[in-house]
Amino acid sequence: MNNREPLMSAELVEARPSTSSGRMGQRVEVVLIYQSLLGLYGDRGNATVLIKRLAWRGYEPVLTLVEPGDPLPDSGQVYLLGGGEDAAQVSAVRALKADGGLQRAADRGAAILAVCAGYQIVGNTFTVGYRDEVISGLGLLDVTTTRGPARAVGEIISRWKGRAGRDRWITGFENHGGYTRLGPGVTPLAAVEIGVGNCNDGTEGAVAGTVIGTYPHGPILARNPALADHILELALGHELEPLAHPEINKLRRQRLARVRRSYARSR
Repeated sequence: MNNREPLMSAELVEARPSTSSGRMGQRVEVVLIYQSLLGLYGDRGNATVLIKRLAWRGYEPVLTLVEPGDPLPDSGQVYLLGGGEDAAQVSAVRALKADGGLQRAADRGAAILAVCAGYQIVGNTFTVGYRDEVISGLGLLDVTTTRGPARAVGEIISRWKGRAGRDRWITGFENHGGYTRLGPGVTPLAAVEIGVGNCNDGTEGAVAGTVIGTYPHGPILARNPALADHILELALGHELEPLAHPEINKLRRQRLARVRRSYARSR
């Protein structure tokens, strides 16, 4: 059965809660999908980040863990998928199709963040194995994924036109063999400065409504708190007051500078 957890304890992201009370006591459910299949790269940390950022603003966050065979709850405001290997990815997409809950979540406007294998799962099709077997996805994003010429491994930096139209840098670590091409029904999440991204075409990720697909791990929301807040704003339907985070801003500047220096030396 589904496992619901209260606010999780974690030493992540920021140390300072906001003085704003937000919508005090409002329950917000974050659904973490199939960690036994899609938990290989530490993307569970994205759930921890969202839970903490909600609690700091005075919300009552609840984390629901769902495994294959469990029904996806229709009560979630945010749904999260992470990365996994080919066999696990195929098992996950089959279970999600049989359940139908993620499609219902998208239809009612819940926020969905799908990372790496999860990104491919919510697309139209992806391929697995050396025979490039084509697997049908959930069709929540108009993207198709095939095996690329070389595996994309390393730090990635991309420019995201984020909250209020302001340019933001997204940092993370990509590790994927699939190359994803976007159809007319989506827009790129970001433009790549360093790294491969979708298919070495200068784009990273895809967005349609409240569904976001992206490749970087990190976890991505720990590295990019503005993106975390954007997902919460999609889920809640209103803007959030910013949290004070000088420490994370300093760490982000250092990380960006280090990746750019390393990239320049490799050229």
